[in-house]
Formats: sequence, C-alpha cells, structure tokens
Amino acid sequence: MKTMFTRTALLSLFLLVLSASVQAQQNYYVDVTNNTGYTIMYMYVSPADARTWEEDVLGADVLPTGQTGRVNLNGYHSPIFDIRLVDEDGDTYTFWQVDVSTSDLVVTLANMD
Repeated sequence: MKTMFTRTALLSLFLLVLSASVQAQQNYYVDVTNNTGYTIMYMYVSPADARTWEEDVLGADVLPTGQTGRVNLNGYHSPIFDIRLVDEDGDTYTFWQVDVSTSDLVVTLANMD
C-alpha cells in the first residue's frame, strides 16, 4: 500500500512539474532587416493571438534602410507573433504568424501591404 501511494505521489509531482514547464514563459527575439529603400519609423510586434498592436518597439529610434535591428521578446508563452512596420511615407508591411524561434525578417518593397 505504501509503495502504491509513493508511486502515485511521484507521478503526480512529475505531472505537475511537466505542466508548469510547458506553461513557462520564454524569451525570444527577431532580427528585422530593412531592405525597403525607406526608413522604418514604427515597428509593432504583438503575440499572434492579441487583438491589438502593442507599443512601437522602436520608440524614439528608427530602422534605416540597409540596417538590421533586433527586437527582444521576453516573457511570452509562444514564439508566434504578428509584426507590422511603418515607413517614412506611411506605407505598412505586415507579417502574420511569424515563428520568431525559426525565422527572422528581411523586409522589401514586395512586402508592402
């Protein structure tokens, strides 16, 4: 009886630890290279299941053409993000369902919305 209780307790503990690790928050990043010929003024990166765009991750900075910028994404449960960039003319470039754990972005005029 004691052995059965010990096995059940150990199995329960294992399942608890496993479920906690599955739900754990992760840190990700995405490198965005601007090959549009225009300066990127705003960059929004939101979890794919978000209903709105989050804050502009560039803040007071810009991403000049020919440059690459890294966006750190800390404390998320999924590596799937939607990304929108806005250039100096107000043109937008939107990328849906980007898996940042496997993909970086190279933005060109062909990606314009």
